[in-house]
Amino acid sequence: MQNIHNSHEPPDFSLVLGGPVFQFLVRSRLATPALELMNRRIISVIMITWLPLLILSIFSARAWGGIGLPFFYDIETHARFLVSLPLLIVAELLVHKRMRMIVGQFIDREIITEEVMPKFRDIIASAMKLRNSVLIELIMFVLVFVAGHYIWATFSGITRIGDDAGSWYSTRVNGITQFSPAGYWYIFISRPMFQFILLRWYFRVFIWARFLWQSSRLDLDLIPTHPDRAAGIGFLGGSSSMFAPLLMAHGAGVAGLIANPIFFAGAKLPDFQLEILGVVLFLLMLVLGPLTFFAPALMSAKRTGMREYGILASKYVSDFDSKWVRGGASDDEALVGSGDIQSLADLGNSFQVIREIKPFPFSRETVVHLVFFTLLPGMPLILTMIPLEELITKLLGSVF
Repeated sequence: MQNIHNSHEPPDFSLVLGGPVFQFLVRSRLATPALELMNRRIISVIMITWLPLLILSIFSARAWGGIGLPFFYDIETHARFLVSLPLLIVAELLVHKRMRMIVGQFIDREIITEEVMPKFRDIIASAMKLRNSVLIELIMFVLVFVAGHYIWATFSGITRIGDDAGSWYSTRVNGITQFSPAGYWYIFISRPMFQFILLRWYFRVFIWARFLWQSSRLDLDLIPTHPDRAAGIGFLGGSSSMFAPLLMAHGAGVAGLIANPIFFAGAKLPDFQLEILGVVLFLLMLVLGPLTFFAPALMSAKRTGMREYGILASKYVSDFDSKWVRGGASDDEALVGSGDIQSLADLGNSFQVIREIKPFPFSRETVVHLVFFTLLPGMPLILTMIPLEELITKLLGSVF
């Protein structure tokens, strides 16, 4: 690990560069130690998860017609493997590049003092050890590739739209589901691989949340008058944008899941309001929830700042009143051009900054942006309710 005392070099912190799977990708030349070759990984994972489904569906005459839901018509499958899965891989590179700089801000802004630095270094080391855990990745692998199919079948049933009339995936004969060759590949290869990559992302977010929780319990040097109005840790709120591809991957998956019932079962987009709301809330909690760990430290900094700057302000305005209001200034000293007025204004501005400190280091705009990224992949579904021409007319009308 790098020497994190050196403020010019960010800490060696990455949620992605570690674990047996990453080492396998490097050895198989699907990734470099710096996480390059992203396009190669995306193409490879599509060739494993989506392409065999296409080929097997073609050979079994289930690709484009003659059954209830041909492969080419299954929006859910295409959204999952051609949109969500590549976005999950893109998210790895973005999070890797941003995460190191974000953690480095704790040091560059001197929020971590020399006295706290050893504990901060231990927290980073603990996070990297957890990231590299062979046991945890093995458990995830067994969970999705061995037990995942049976768990999924037990709790959700193995019924998809079009099964009764036949689909590329399976058909039901006398109440019994019979899988096609593509269906077997889907349930034992494609879907478990997607679930494994997604589950690994949840584990990474857990590591990040654990790091933030442990860091929030340190004796941080927070400055109440910092202009970010978050005592110096406002960068954490801005950092949440690095998870945009992860949110979009979820949004694409949900959009695909909703699209099939809309196009093939007569459902309407408003029928899924609760599901959409639930996904949005879940993702907001996933990304922004860990930032709430800093609420006690922020409120403590606010109380301390209000008390200390309140005392300072009382002393200053008392001296200002004695000097300029009650005639304490000398005859040769003019009020116009005096620095006392500017100092009084600066003190008022500093006091206002402290008053505006919120419990959480993120703004309303951050929440709006994250919701937008989540819902963006599903925007085309609005066309199922409003014709494109009418939608364009309304948009132009709102602008002009």
